[in-house]
Amino acid sequence: MIKSKLISRYSDISHGFFNRLGGYSSGIYKSLNCGAGSGDDKKNIKKNINKVCKQIKCNKNKLVLLSQIHSNKVYLLNKISKKRLKGDALITSKRKLALGILTADCAPIFIFDTYKNIIAAIHDGWKGAYKKIIHKTINEFKKKGSHIKDLIAVIGPCISKYRYEVKKDFLKKFLNQNQKNIRFFIFKKNKIFFSLSDYIKNQLKEAGINRIEIINKDTYLKKNNFFSARRSLNKNNYDYGRNISIIMIK
Repeated sequence: MIKSKLISRYSDISHGFFNRLGGYSSGIYKSLNCGAGSGDDKKNIKKNINKVCKQIKCNKNKLVLLSQIHSNKVYLLNKISKKRLKGDALITSKRKLALGILTADCAPIFIFDTYKNIIAAIHDGWKGAYKKIIHKTINEFKKKGSHIKDLIAVIGPCISKYRYEVKKDFLKKFLNQNQKNIRFFIFKKNKIFFSLSDYIKNQLKEAGINRIEIINKDTYLKKNNFFSARRSLNKNNYDYGRNISIIMIK
């Protein structure tokens, strides 16, 4: 489990970015796979989730996970929903309500209002980032009375710009959005690479957040022990485990 240096300064917040180590799953899902959408044994997934809940010290029945759809849909939570919500960001000010995000190369993001004690967990792949889920989430903070100066943000482990190869139509889409987006691309040996974390960081800065931390762990690199969709697909494995990231107000 990786902890944010920024968030760790605040004793009333429990959080962690988990990699694939220390769980019960086997095969391509080895070992801490928390993705119910994978083809893994559901019993193993349940045991894995129970284990991370114990480490976060949250009640397993108070962990909220979304049905993630690469959208900019944001939910403000005051209680546990009876059904699994479809979207990619969660916000709460309720104690003991744990917000979880599943990733396998996309970026998990935590935002925390250090004054009003409001937290958010965001699943941010290129689609959600392009649709400005960051801005929508921050607008929800503002609706709850947050001031930008009180917000801190942490971008968790995701695929690095050196592994995220994209096609020309991807580049064109981002340049059509804003020509300045060229700065988030690397051109090397007739290949194009995209920096998801830098693109997200820029959106956070555009929104006015100055206290930003990036957890520089490339999920694609096997040595870092994260599940990676792209690495799995490159090995012709068309399913893969999911890493979980959780934040909770104690």
